[in-house]
Amino acid sequence: MSPLPPMRDHVELMRASLLRLTGRDLLDYPGASPDPEAAAFDAPFALLSHDTAADPIFTYGNGTALRLFELDWAQFTALPSRLSAQPLARDERKRLLDRVARYGYIDDYSGVRVSATGRRFTITDATVWNLTDADGTPAGQAAMFAHWTPVDSSPPGAPVPVS
Repeated sequence: MSPLPPMRDHVELMRASLLRLTGRDLLDYPGASPDPEAAAFDAPFALLSHDTAADPIFTYGNGTALRLFELDWAQFTALPSRLSAQPLARDERKRLLDRVARYGYIDDYSGVRVSATGRRFTITDATVWNLTDADGTPAGQAAMFAHWTPVDSSPPGAPVPVS
């Protein structure tokens, strides 16, 4: 039995939304599985999404994202996405999400994130995009990034609260 719920529809939503906005196929990378769910989960980059709630909750995190944030699927998909940023960076994150909402996507985001154990890491060149169904109905936002670096020069930030 898989520890993850079926996510084929959500993976296709992320894939179709990115393709409409950028012309890029989310799952076009060397060695990608022909199965979209497996290709997304096993991708060599972090892939995550959150919903449209007033305080958005993560709805997806692939294997890379779960390892970086040091959470399992159940913990990650119960977490408000704002908690993935340090408290001082949350205003910056809000500006980023507003910019994505306005333009549909960005592909130049960099920022510091914090794992469940308080480990901080800098992400660079992240693509963040709006998720919309075929009719244009908003379904959240997604992000992917392949470049991250541990932040070693200072003590860990406050860990992500995990219930």
